[in-house]
Amino acid sequence: MLRIGLLLLVLPGLVMMGAYMFEQSAVDACLDGGGSWNYDAGACDSTGNHPFVPFSARHPLLVNGGMLLSVVGLLFCLAGLYRRRT
Repeated sequence: MLRIGLLLLVLPGLVMMGAYMFEQSAVDACLDGGGSWNYDAGACDSTGNHPFVPFSARHPLLVNGGMLLSVVGLLFCLAGLYRRRT
């Protein structure tokens, strides 16, 4: 149970960070090229000016699901540590 808990605790965070960094690198390349990133379409636009939309507002299932899995993983870790000691 401890190994499953550690996997559930760490893996969602890595997936969320990977998705965020992948998107952020595309946004940075767009802004360096003089464009504006359209967060709704997920594409670079060289003609318009688009407002910033937070990652958690664009991907609520990924963020909330990842946090939920991390909490479940924490509970599994605690249960696994508790069982080993008794």
